[in-house]
Amino acid sequence: MKSILFKKYGTSKSLRLEDIDKPKCRNNEIRIKIYVASVNDWDWGLLRGKPFINRMIFGLFRPKVKTLGLDISGTVDSIGKDVSRFKIGDEVFGDISNYKWGGFAEYVCVKEDILKHKPNNMTFEEAAAIPQAGVLAIQGFMDKIKLNQNHHILINGAGGGCGSFAIQIAKNLGAKITAVDKSSKFDTMISLGANQVIDYTKTDFTKNTGAYDFILDFAGYHNLKDYKRSLRKKGIYLMVGGSTKLIMECLFLGSILSLFSSKKFKILPHKPNKYLNELIKLKGEGKLNILIDRSFPLEKVPQALEYFGSGEAKGKIIISVVEAVHNKT
Repeated sequence: MKSILFKKYGTSKSLRLEDIDKPKCRNNEIRIKIYVASVNDWDWGLLRGKPFINRMIFGLFRPKVKTLGLDISGTVDSIGKDVSRFKIGDEVFGDISNYKWGGFAEYVCVKEDILKHKPNNMTFEEAAAIPQAGVLAIQGFMDKIKLNQNHHILINGAGGGCGSFAIQIAKNLGAKITAVDKSSKFDTMISLGANQVIDYTKTDFTKNTGAYDFILDFAGYHNLKDYKRSLRKKGIYLMVGGSTKLIMECLFLGSILSLFSSKKFKILPHKPNKYLNELIKLKGEGKLNILIDRSFPLEKVPQALEYFGSGEAKGKIIISVVEAVHNKT
């Protein structure tokens, strides 16, 4: 099979499309013929070995992960003898980061409890685009932020994959939404439901003193004291993604600031696939648009990652491993 091999941290130039042996299922595994994968911030971060916590988890000098890619959709190609939830030919999707990566390839083996059956009303492209970004977005509202029509939420990094889901979920809950990203994404963010938009290259939203009940941060780069200034009394700052410095601040300073203030500072620990059923329901009810910016073939994964890293994508970037998959629903 063909796979994009990842052998060292650095840039996309180090990635290589190579022919390797097709994986064989263990007793409790299923093998997936991948139709579509999607690009996530975790892929971009692990490729570069940044933030440094990636190296602490996945290998200090060389990555333990051999192939990037964690969101996939496809069909079950082979099953282990102990598998009971799936049969050959079933259409499946999900985030495989909790078991092993390997989505930028033609096949991957995972434990049967990792994936879900793909709904009939969802294309393979949509199914591959939704798992990590969608779950991270909705998880913030389910686990940490109890949002209603009386609240004003700021979403930082609102024009990307996670942000595009978060705007819509917040809109469904009736909140007032300020979306922060590049001005080139303003029209997209407004179309998804944002009430106000801010270009972070021109305006520092943390100078808006006491403006927001919640800050949902997918691209953190300020310090906690700045975020504290912009929160209202009893406000919550929730970091999903950001710099190593901000991660360390949230881990060690966030609890102290929270202890001596009505304002709370939290990190969202990702729980892969936890709320996929809720996202499927929203999609079925017509309340969630899965925004796909661009599609790349498998051999152009390096270019797809560089495009992601440019910060220009509006919504999700997908990798079409099998051509014309939109006809296979």
